Amino acid sequence: MVGKTEPTLSAFHWKGVNSQGKKVSGQTLAITEMEARASLKQQHIQVRKIKRRSLSTWTRLTQRINSKDITVLTRQLATMLSTGIPIVHAIKLIADNQSKAEMKSVLSQISKGLEAGTPISRVMQFASRHFDSFYVDMVATGENSGNLAGVFQRLADYREKQEMLRSKVVKALIYPVMILLVSLGVTYLMLTTVVPEFESMFRGFNASLPWFTVQVLNLSRWFQENGFLVVNLVIISTLGLKVARQRSFAIRLSTSRLALTVPIIGQVITKASIAKFSRTLSTSFSAGIPILSSIQTSAKTADNLFYQQVITSIHTDIVAGVPIHLAMRQANAFPEMVLQMVMIGEESGTLDDMLNRVASIYEAEVDNTVDNLGKILEPFIIVFLGTLVGGLVVAMYLPIFNLMTVIG
Repeated sequence: MVGKTEPTLSAFHWKGVNSQGKKVSGQTLAITEMEARASLKQQHIQVRKIKRRSLSTWTRLTQRINSKDITVLTRQLATMLSTGIPIVHAIKLIADNQSKAEMKSVLSQISKGLEAGTPISRVMQFASRHFDSFYVDMVATGENSGNLAGVFQRLADYREKQEMLRSKVVKALIYPVMILLVSLGVTYLMLTTVVPEFESMFRGFNASLPWFTVQVLNLSRWFQENGFLVVNLVIISTLGLKVARQRSFAIRLSTSRLALTVPIIGQVITKASIAKFSRTLSTSFSAGIPILSSIQTSAKTADNLFYQQVITSIHTDIVAGVPIHLAMRQANAFPEMVLQMVMIGEESGTLDDMLNRVASIYEAEVDNTVDNLGKILEPFIIVFLGTLVGGLVVAMYLPIFNLMTVIG
């Protein structure tokens, strides 16, 4: 899909005359002016003047399509087509019940394309970037086989499982990140607000302070003088890394590999990547898509760039005549159990079933890890917080303890 551009939702401000001859004006959200005019025509409004304007940030956020919307649409299409409702009628029924302007607009484009005789896979290909190559290839297979309802059913099942898996991975990432941010925030506040109060009190002791306390006081002074600079450096470094990832393939690949080495979190990402690869390959292969095309599709849908490269290398080896399980073994990125199950599936002709089982096993492992994440991280969190916050507290109270000993 080279050269594919993403249609942009815009606000069209218009003035016109309604069916009763009264002057009216308003705003219509649409992708093209032709679409906006067609919508107004259905409302029996004769347009006198219309002008395209960009959307506000809030409107764009609330009206744009996300991955979950496509999943819901897929499930609705699967349900309607299975009951015998024609595809054009199904699209129009779903569009009438949509609250998001971008989804209404995309469905309108699909409906018009279908009425013009264009295959739905081709219409979807250019209607929205959310209909990726995997989605389009699956729909095209359904069209060719005459089993469009069955394909949408498989797509809905696949996307729902992927949404669930993605939410589990995000949950696994959010928990430690929030703990780290809160810990650093508390430490920063203690160093810049609490510790200075103790320092002014220590001046009245007229006595030498413990080495540990002196170091904490020095650190506090440094943060008071350079705290703003540190925060700016962190923000600039984060933005710089983001820009560098966008511009450099090598940096994206390195950070993707690095993410897989992070304790616990790396295991979750690895298992989720294997589960997604297995589920995608199984779904596309069982739908009748050739194995080489299925593997290419799996590479495109991989969330982690390292696994994307691994799957691409597997595709290259298979083209050269290497069996799938051997190509996966040579990639050095899959556990032995996965390799054995793929080998059995390949030799017995039940590859799609075995890949489904692999996906289910690893999805269950991700679920189990995330559900027990609190228990797994609790010892590390206690040690981390105890060392960080507890160390500051001890440093501040050491001089007081020493003073009480001298007085005693």
